[in-house]
Amino acid sequence: MTPTLPVYALNRLRMGTDGAGVTTLAGCLGCPLDCPMCINPEAKRRDTPVRRLTVEELVEKLSIDSLYFAATGGGVTFGGGEPLIHAPFLAAFGAAKPEDWRMNVETSLNVPEEALRTVLPFADCLIVDVKDMNPKIYRAYTGRDAAPVRANLSLLAETCPDRVHLRVPLIPGYNGPDDGDRSERILRRMGFSRIERFGYVTRSAIRP
Repeated sequence: MTPTLPVYALNRLRMGTDGAGVTTLAGCLGCPLDCPMCINPEAKRRDTPVRRLTVEELVEKLSIDSLYFAATGGGVTFGGGEPLIHAPFLAAFGAAKPEDWRMNVETSLNVPEEALRTVLPFADCLIVDVKDMNPKIYRAYTGRDAAPVRANLSLLAETCPDRVHLRVPLIPGYNGPDDGDRSERILRRMGFSRIERFGYVTRSAIRP
């Protein structure tokens, strides 16, 4: 069966947020987490309009920016939601895309190890939203067990830490700066060096 990807958004000409160069962000439907401050809640809603695209259809749609990708070292970033739940599609896309397009994956890593292993040979960069390395804080915020994340981080540390960009957020009401420091220490001991610290901004904080 030909794999398809449920895409709810294609955001073109992005720079500085989703990997190197000019990128197009492909928003994928579906996520295993229940984060109260999710910035893309449409990724989990059943009524979100989606287009189911084949690999060939997605390559064709992205080709409009092929020159930008080649000139800047950019490409496509799969986000969501959780793109690794669509691992067979991502692997097929990685095998079919032009060689000068980079492929990035934004992920929580809360997926079976096999899904990560399926995509890993084709991903130039994995942008991982770690949340927090404290299992209690992680479960309180996401509603899920942190064990798959730890296992997948260990796999990445052993195989390709240089291809991993980790994000460690300060989440109001769930963790604090000391928790972030602890998470960063754990991740550095594992062998990761590309670690981004930032704070979530609540909706009430951005109202005029």
